[in-house]
Amino acid sequence: MNFNPELCRNESEVESKLIVQYLLPQLGYTPETWHQEIAVGSIRLDFLAFAAQVVPFVLDDNSPLSVVMEAKHPNQNLNRHTGRLKRYLTSLNVEYGLLTNGKELRIYQKVQDDIQLIFTCSGREISSKIDEIKTLIGRDSLKEKPTRIGNIQIDSTENQIPISGKSPANPSIEVTNGQGDSINSQPLSTDLLKEKRQHTVKTIAIYHNKGGVGKTTTVVNLAAAIRKKGKKVLIVDLDSQANTTFAAGLAKFDDEELDEVKDCNVRHLLQSEEFYPINEVAKKSQYSNPEIDVLPSHITLMQYETELNQQDSSKIMLLQKLKAVEGQYDVVIIDTPPSLNLYARIALITADYLIIPSDLKPFANQGLVNVKDFVKTINGYRKFLNKPPIEILGVLPCKISTNSRFGQYTLPKRLEVIPKRYDLKVMESVIYEREELAKCTERMQIVGNIEIPDPISVLDFKPDSLSAKEFELLAKEVLQEIGLTA
Repeated sequence: MNFNPELCRNESEVESKLIVQYLLPQLGYTPETWHQEIAVGSIRLDFLAFAAQVVPFVLDDNSPLSVVMEAKHPNQNLNRHTGRLKRYLTSLNVEYGLLTNGKELRIYQKVQDDIQLIFTCSGREISSKIDEIKTLIGRDSLKEKPTRIGNIQIDSTENQIPISGKSPANPSIEVTNGQGDSINSQPLSTDLLKEKRQHTVKTIAIYHNKGGVGKTTTVVNLAAAIRKKGKKVLIVDLDSQANTTFAAGLAKFDDEELDEVKDCNVRHLLQSEEFYPINEVAKKSQYSNPEIDVLPSHITLMQYETELNQQDSSKIMLLQKLKAVEGQYDVVIIDTPPSLNLYARIALITADYLIIPSDLKPFANQGLVNVKDFVKTINGYRKFLNKPPIEILGVLPCKISTNSRFGQYTLPKRLEVIPKRYDLKVMESVIYEREELAKCTERMQIVGNIEIPDPISVLDFKPDSLSAKEFELLAKEVLQEIGLTA
C-alpha cells in the first residue's frame, strides 16, 4: 500500500488519508491504541497513540504513552508549528512527535526541555521510508516507554477528562499531579463521551467584497441543506443590511414599532463581554424544517462600527462566545457585508473556512484581488491569536445564467479564469439563477389585514426542484471538504 500526497487537499484529508488510513495501520497501531482530538488538561492533541492494547482501554502503568501526531494543512509551513509541538512533548513528557502537512513528514525527539529533528522526508517518500519511520515510532519499538506525563500520572479511575476521539474504546481517565490532586477532570458518562466526540464545530464565512453575487441566498439555503443532513446549524448575520435575517424570516413585522430584533441582535453580542451570550441572542427560525438558530443583524449595526472599532475585544468577541456553545452546533455559517469593514474582519477572524460566492462577471472577478489581500491581512491577525490561516474552500459560481449557449461557451471560459488569473480553486457545485430561488424568499403571509414576510428555504419550497438539488450537492461538497460526514 502506497501513500499519494496529492490526495490530501486540506487538513482533514491529511488526518484521514495519511494518518488514519495509512500511517497508524502501517506503524502497527490498532483502533484501540490511538485517539483523535484528545484533551489532556489544557492541551488538545490531533492524535495520541499508545504502544499497549487493552480492551476496554485503560490508562495505567502497563499502557505506555507512545507518540503525538499533529496534522496541518498542505499549504502550511511546518516551521510555524514546531514551537507548539515542543510545548506538547516537553509539557507531557512524550518522547516522540510526528508533524506533517502531507507534503512533508517530520519526526522529533524530546531532549530534556527541547526537541530535536531526527527524521524528515517528503510526502512522496513516505511509502519508501515507512520501515525507517516504523523503527522510530512504530508500536512495537515503543512498547517499553514509561507512562508518565511530566509530573502528571495517568491512573485508572471512575472519573474522566473530556475526550473527543475516534477510537472505539471508552477509556476512563483521570489526570492527577504528583500530590494526587485532580487536574481539569470531571465525570463523563459513556453517552456524554460519545456526544462530545461528535461535536467539533466547523465555522464557515461566506464572503465577497462585491455585492449582489448571491451571498444571502447561499447562506440560508446551504444552512438548510446541511441541517436536513442531520447537522446542527447556527447562522450568524454580520451584515448591517440584515438580508439574511429577513431571508430567515426573523423580521416578521409590518411597522418598525413592532421590531423585536432591534433590542437584541449581533451588535449587542459584540459590544458586551459579560452579557448577551449566543444562547440569549440567537433566535429559532422556521424558514427551514428542521428549524435553524440564527444570530440576527439589524440596520442599526452600521451606526456602531466606529464604537466597536475602538473596542479591541469586539474583534474576537464572536470567536470567544462561540466557544461557549460549540458543543451545541456542528456547523456555523457567517454571512458578511460586501466590504472590507470591521464586520467582515470579525467574520474572517472567527471562521475556519471561507467560501467566495461569485457570479463570475468582470467586476466580481476584479474583487477577488481585494478578497485575497484582505484574507492575507486577516491571516496575520489570526497568527497573533495562534489560529491557523483560514482555509479557502473555493469560489462558488452563483447566480449563473441557465441560457444554454452561455453554459456551453461562456461559462467554461469564466471558470478557467479563476484558477489561472487569481490562483483560487473553483468549487465543483454551481448555483444557477432560477425562478424558485427568488419566489421562496419573497413569500408573504396574510395576518388580518397585514402582509408579513414569510420566506422559506428552496429545499422546503420546492424540494424536487433543480435549485434544491444544487444546494444538496453543495452541502455534500462542503461537508466533505470540512471533514464532516455528508
